[in-house]
Amino acid sequence: MEIIQTGLKDCVIIKPRVFEDARGYFFESFNQKSFEDQTGLSGKFVQDNQSFSTYGVIRGLHAQAGEFAQAKLVRVLKGEVLDVAVDIRPDSPTFGKHISVRLSAENRQQLYVPRGFLHGFSVLSETAEFFYKCDNFYHKDAEVGIMYNDQELNVDWLIPAGKESVSDKDLILKNFSSLK
Repeated sequence: MEIIQTGLKDCVIIKPRVFEDARGYFFESFNQKSFEDQTGLSGKFVQDNQSFSTYGVIRGLHAQAGEFAQAKLVRVLKGEVLDVAVDIRPDSPTFGKHISVRLSAENRQQLYVPRGFLHGFSVLSETAEFFYKCDNFYHKDAEVGIMYNDQELNVDWLIPAGKESVSDKDLILKNFSSLK
């Protein structure tokens, strides 16, 4: 696997080594030892989640707070998404900064989103199957989130106005300034 730095501390792209021939392909999607050796980060995951969405769906921006904070390793099994991670670690020099990465079944890349980051994605293809590993168990009372269209963050989700599909729950999230 190749580790690609994103400019946000500990938030990295993982590009697998893919072996292809006339029969198809094979790749190791995750290797804890390689990940830890190359990044110095923990690669111990306890929960896997998967979602299916259609074009224009925006999920996020979400995180788990406190002792329930989660690091995530995210990838796309089918289709393409724009994956977004926002640093909300108060003492971080990149607090409030975000990165956007296109993840697809075709490019097979993954994004490691550390604890202390908001996470979300928009679906750019007709449909997408999204898969992620978490290093801590989900806890409903620890949910936090910021509006996907927060003006201060100014995330370009690559979905034209009026074509986005956002859950009622995500439409009532707070603005980024509430974290300061």
